[in-house]
Parts: sequence; C-alpha cells; structure tokens
Amino acid sequence: MVLIKNKLAIFPGEVDKGGIIMDLWVSEMQTADMRISCRVIKSLHSEMTPFQKLMVVDTHQFGRMLLLDNIIQTTVADEFVYHEMISHVGLNTLPNPRKVLVVGGGDGGSIREIIKHKSVEKAVLVEIDGKVIEAAKKYLPEISCALDDPRVEVLVDDGIKHVKENKNTYDMIIVDSTDPIGPAEGLFGAAFYQDVHDALTEDGIFVAQTESPFFNRELIPRIYNDVASIFPLARLFLANVPTYPGGLWTFTMGSKKHDPVKVDISKLPDLNTRFYSPEIHRTCFVLPPFVQELIKK
Repeated sequence: MVLIKNKLAIFPGEVDKGGIIMDLWVSEMQTADMRISCRVIKSLHSEMTPFQKLMVVDTHQFGRMLLLDNIIQTTVADEFVYHEMISHVGLNTLPNPRKVLVVGGGDGGSIREIIKHKSVEKAVLVEIDGKVIEAAKKYLPEISCALDDPRVEVLVDDGIKHVKENKNTYDMIIVDSTDPIGPAEGLFGAAFYQDVHDALTEDGIFVAQTESPFFNRELIPRIYNDVASIFPLARLFLANVPTYPGGLWTFTMGSKKHDPVKVDISKLPDLNTRFYSPEIHRTCFVLPPFVQELIKK
C-alpha cells in the first residue's frame, strides 16, 4: 500500500498550508499486476501492532477504511455485504442457534449481524490482535457497535488454540479471517477444519471466507476439498464485495446435518439487512460454470 501525493492533479479544497494542491491516495496491490486506489480525505490512524501494520483512513469513495498489512479489510460503504453473508446464510440454516463463535473479525461486523438472531444466547469473538478491536471501536462504530452487547464475549487470544480447546461447544463457527498470510495462515488448513468440526455441536455449521474465484483459483478447490473430506456436507456460495479483489467473493460452508439449499425461505425472519434476503439465501448457491469447475476438480 502506497500513499501518493500527486501535485499535478487538482481537486478543489485540497490546498496545503504552502498553497500547493495536494491529492492523497491509498493503494492496495491486490495482485502483482493489479492495484485498487482510493482518494483519501484523511489518514486517521497508523501503527505497527505485535502482529501487523494497522491503518484507518477516510476515503471519498468508500468512507472509513481499515487496512491490515496494506490490505483492505473493511469499509463502511460495503462491509454490510460481507458481514451479512458470512453470518446469516449459516445461522438461518440452523433451526435454533444458541452459541456462536467468530474467529478473527475484530472489527465486530459479524458479531453485529449474529446478535440480530433472537435465539442466540452467546456470541464469542476471538481476535488475536487486540489493537484491531480498539481501532474498530474508535473509528468504525457502525461496524463495532455490538461488541459491548451483554450477549457478547470478546477474547484477545489465538483463535486456532481456542477452537482446539473447546470441543462440542458451538452451534456455529464463523472464520472471519484476513487473507491466508501472516497471522491467518493457519486458518486455511485441513487440521484447523478438523478442530472446527470437533468444536461444533452435533448439528453445527461452519462458514469461512475463502477468497476470490478469479485470483485464488488454486486455494478455493483445496479448501473446498478439505472441508468436504471432514464434513458430511460442503457448500460454496458467493457475494459481491466491491473492495475485495475482483469484487466476486466466495464463502465455504461445512455442515454436519443441515443443507442451506433446502431451507424454507418463506419462514426466514426479517433481520433488517441491506444485502442478504431470503431470495439471496437461495440464489447465492447458484454458481457460474467457471466457479463450479473449481470445486469439481
């Protein structure tokens, strides 16, 4: 990620104290050959945590944006798509989810969606980097607003270790991780998925974000096959998240008993969502042929 001061571009109202026109951009190298850039209103926060580089900037296009190791994690403009889909597809597949775990997700968006479900008695967030939680509470209140809810327990800990130590505990586990590099690398392997399986109750469900079908064509089938080898049922579903590489994003579900495709969508509750809906629940599993090819290999 690069901050660029381009003194040749002129944008009204962006004059520094010396009278020079300033144009500030934040850019993420999404692949070695592609970057996404957003014009910045203001840099709000930057630090090196014990785990990663953390930044929060305010952008013209997407509002406030959280970046970790120079990779866009969430923005106030499009976060609802990701957080609603990673949460409600699985929770609405379960008849009566009561205890839910989120591994990662320190911004709090998944927790916000989880506690919309009246049956949920406890939602546990395990985030390895407490600085992410602090930054989200300060700069992203729209996303982190539920972290202080009485039904929520926030633990600054290693999610891999927590899953291994809590067998037969959770009705649903959401792996709301960063990309499979650095602190999150261990969240994308068969050994971890087996521990997730063991941490779920007898009819539990697991959902993870599993990257782009355009740019992660080798990762997705590996994850899908690992999940399918451990869980009786594996499903891949899609959503569109504009700030993620390629825009089209995948999620992988492992289920011990319940099939999300067979849910009676006429009975799904109104959850005050902006992207997810009963119809989206059904159609998100309709995969384009090029994505079907990935999981047939």
